[in-house]
Amino acid sequence: MPRYKAVVAYDGSEFFGFQVQTKNGVERQRTVQGELNRAVNQMAKLPTPAIKVVGASRTDTGVHAFGQVVHFDLPFDIQPEGVRKGLNTLLPRDIMIKQVEKVADDFHARFNTHAKRYIYRVSTQDFTDPFKRRYTGHFHWRLDVARIQAALPDLLGEHDFASFAASGNQTATTVRTITRADVEVKPDEKELVFTFEGNAFLYNQIRIMVGVLLEIGNGRRDVHDIVRLIAVKDREQARFTAPASGLYLDEIYYDEPVMDK
Repeated sequence: MPRYKAVVAYDGSEFFGFQVQTKNGVERQRTVQGELNRAVNQMAKLPTPAIKVVGASRTDTGVHAFGQVVHFDLPFDIQPEGVRKGLNTLLPRDIMIKQVEKVADDFHARFNTHAKRYIYRVSTQDFTDPFKRRYTGHFHWRLDVARIQAALPDLLGEHDFASFAASGNQTATTVRTITRADVEVKPDEKELVFTFEGNAFLYNQIRIMVGVLLEIGNGRRDVHDIVRLIAVKDREQARFTAPASGLYLDEIYYDEPVMDK
């Protein structure tokens, strides 16, 4: 069975995350993986879940994606462009297959990941914009962006990010490496756009980091409070978690070319 890799975009507003949630074999909530499973099996003319779509990142409820990566095996060999077009005709309008390619049989969307890039959008308007409420976080208090810019380098490098891991985190280690952390000001849109790249991220880590950075920008924390938080390893001291609506999985990087030989 040939294996295909697909890049997927979705509006996470109406999904209970990426990963299928079942109880007694029945899906409990609408998920991105559930919709992809149905479309792939429908294309293959097989009953769901004969083919399971595997995702690189298990995004949470309300989180969006520009560049989620998945893989799946089909019982026939067709051109990737045909797979892309076929799936897009079967998927709901809040999911789109952006790109498809054939890959080696041992390619794994999750386990071959080298790094991930996320962005987080924050609306700084004085009131919540009804047309942005599903697609940005919102922070209407005063912000000194220079303070945020001064704090961002404290996130770079390998650290134990226990203070930035949600209480439900179940990973073996909370040590992660962040290679990029920056912020862009978009005055016309009244937005801040954070970008983070790293080898992996903990459950809710980016949303907690953004919450801390916003409090630094507002003067509620010392400019270099991130250094202290990394040292104390205490989630309760990080406090504010930015809402899921502003978070986007932007791109996933892989170590080696994944095209089928």
